Amino acid sequence: MAYIDLRAFIQQLENKGLLVRVKTEVDPILEIAEITDRMCKSPGGGKALFFENVKGSAFPVATNLFGSFQRMCLALEVEELDDIAKRIKGLLNQAPPRSFMEKLSLLPKLVEFSRFFPKHVKSAPCQEVIEKEDPDLGKFPVIKCWPGDGMRDEGRFITLPMVFTKDPETGRPNCGMYRIHIYDKKTTGMHWHIHKDGARHYEKYKKMGSRMPAAIAVGSDPAVIYASSAPLPESLDEMMFAGFLRKKPVDMVKCVTSDIEVPANSELVIEGYLEPGETRIEGPFGDHTGFYSPAEPYPVFHVSCITHRKDMIYPATVVGKPPMEDCYMGKATGRIFLPLVQLDFPEITDMNLPMEGVFHNFAIISIKKSYPGHAKKIIHGLWGKGQMMFAKLIIVVDDDVNINDLSYTAWRVLNNVDWKRDTVFADGPLDALDHAANWPLYGSKMGIDATRKTREEGMMRDWPEEIFMSEEIKKLVDSRWKEYGI
Repeated sequence: MAYIDLRAFIQQLENKGLLVRVKTEVDPILEIAEITDRMCKSPGGGKALFFENVKGSAFPVATNLFGSFQRMCLALEVEELDDIAKRIKGLLNQAPPRSFMEKLSLLPKLVEFSRFFPKHVKSAPCQEVIEKEDPDLGKFPVIKCWPGDGMRDEGRFITLPMVFTKDPETGRPNCGMYRIHIYDKKTTGMHWHIHKDGARHYEKYKKMGSRMPAAIAVGSDPAVIYASSAPLPESLDEMMFAGFLRKKPVDMVKCVTSDIEVPANSELVIEGYLEPGETRIEGPFGDHTGFYSPAEPYPVFHVSCITHRKDMIYPATVVGKPPMEDCYMGKATGRIFLPLVQLDFPEITDMNLPMEGVFHNFAIISIKKSYPGHAKKIIHGLWGKGQMMFAKLIIVVDDDVNINDLSYTAWRVLNNVDWKRDTVFADGPLDALDHAANWPLYGSKMGIDATRKTREEGMMRDWPEEIFMSEEIKKLVDSRWKEYGI
């Protein structure tokens, strides 16, 4: 059954011994981040943390909730992350029915899908307390993660927000995870990158010269939190995707001061608006690249109302040098969205986004190679698809390579490549957080074809056979292993 809210998930983690309660008073300025960073870098991602006594606040803080493969699976209520990919593949593989009986057999799946649409409710736990007269962000335990955050002033950021906006032309809702820089009790920065749907909505409001409503929700059930970070196409509502993940519709409630709708089970909701064209320096911020992203002008969000639960729990994440909590969320994305990549490229058999590449910098792809130049076709094709355009390095190998074994993969790549023949370069868009390129948002990227080469690809001699021991001898040694006294 779907978690009814964030606290139900926290309780599940505690029941399974995957959460540590910290009763000692801790400071939200850097101390919580340092404790969390050490836990994230513990073997297997450590445990989730629940800070009961936070200095200067009446509310507890939870961190590292998603910071392991086990907790990610628990968050999405699956045995393995590939289970979600299989569900998606099952929907994508529904061929158009040709007969009445085929239509009948398809009906149950279509009915199942229709249940994923968000459900609208009139009252909600997130509106138990309504602060409209004098809303104050200062009462909440928003953390500071790194010493240089916010130009070394207090530098607090909401790091696990769900930002809700609407397209002013179509009315289509969107939810994205964009960090929120707290300036004072009623204003924040809105760090949405130029490629994001929220930024596109804002540009439309700017052209219209109209004030843009928005809402920041913090702390919903884990499927909703994850869905807000997922790289979905603009046409797919994140809350419908969350409903698909949790196998139950997400209850949505209208904000007090606007028509924006937010998850009813949220812990905290910050309602407000953005004035067209108004910007302020946002950042710097210690980001998931492991470096500070620069202080730059971003839109300003004005708070008009704050609603929250009476006994609110404030969830936060700390990003930095991998491995961190967001790495596990990124790995989940790679597994879950593989079927969507395969929809355009059915020859792709697997995909690995190593943590060291922080989601978007590095992708390893295995393919069932069918013709000369096949790997290079995949490289260029992926650079033209969604957020894969940010990949600075794509390596393509044959389908017999276990790309989740990085040591073996590196061995295959380094032995299979002639750099002049097998390397391609291209210029194109880069992620806004990429600091290595000469210019913001734009730079070079590299593709490596590490597949076996054919005569047509310029290979003038036979490709060698890889060394393997015979199965007969392996079984013999297995059966006599104890005899050897090793």
